[in-house]
Amino acid sequence: MQYFLGVVPPNEYKEQIIRFQNRWSSNRISDVVEPHITVKAQGGLNQDMVWMGKIKEACSSFSPFQLSLSETASFGNSVVYICVQSNMIFELHRRLVEAVMPSKELIERYFELDSYAPHLTLGQTYWGMNETELK
Repeated sequence: MQYFLGVVPPNEYKEQIIRFQNRWSSNRISDVVEPHITVKAQGGLNQDMVWMGKIKEACSSFSPFQLSLSETASFGNSVVYICVQSNMIFELHRRLVEAVMPSKELIERYFELDSYAPHLTLGQTYWGMNETELK
């Protein structure tokens, strides 16, 4: 099992996003995961759950913050997403990565720290859509 840490939008937004995703029968992303903004990717989040206490500690000292969803963008021809605007999500991401302390290789593999781009995925080729649908 793989773990990640994310922010789930309020139900009203989540339902709208799922309705949008379901406009393409090939888009299976909503069968796998609910709409979310990944704050900490899989790297270092092992099944041993040793990291859980560190994550709880990092989150307990973090104040609530606002974020907003803005325009759509893509990662190449394989992922289309909604951009996330918030300075604080970058700080939360940094604290979570520091709490887990994944290897440099995992940080690079999962685009963390300097490569982190907060986003909410609408669809991707991995979950069934083709490049034309993503456009």
